[in-house]
Amino acid sequence: MLCSTALTVYFASHSIGTVVVATLTCSLLLQLAYFASVLFLIWRSGFAREAGQRAEHFGSCEDVGGQSPDHYEVTSDSADSLQNQILAISLLLP
Repeated sequence: MLCSTALTVYFASHSIGTVVVATLTCSLLLQLAYFASVLFLIWRSGFAREAGQRAEHFGSCEDVGGQSPDHYEVTSDSADSLQNQILAISLLLP
């Protein structure tokens, strides 16, 4: 890519100085674009990880549906289990 840019600039301007400046500028822009894309991918993977943790948490919860309210009574065992799950999830979060 840089060689084709250098050749194009040289044939257009017939100046070695212009070729050097254009090639360095193109190289700098390519490096900036690469760095920005890596930062974007890191940022996006953080959101995907958080969404995955939320999905795991909500997937482990029961679907209440249309059952009567007294059908899902909270016992001390289920409350302890829920508290342990919340503690485990909170330890995973940064």
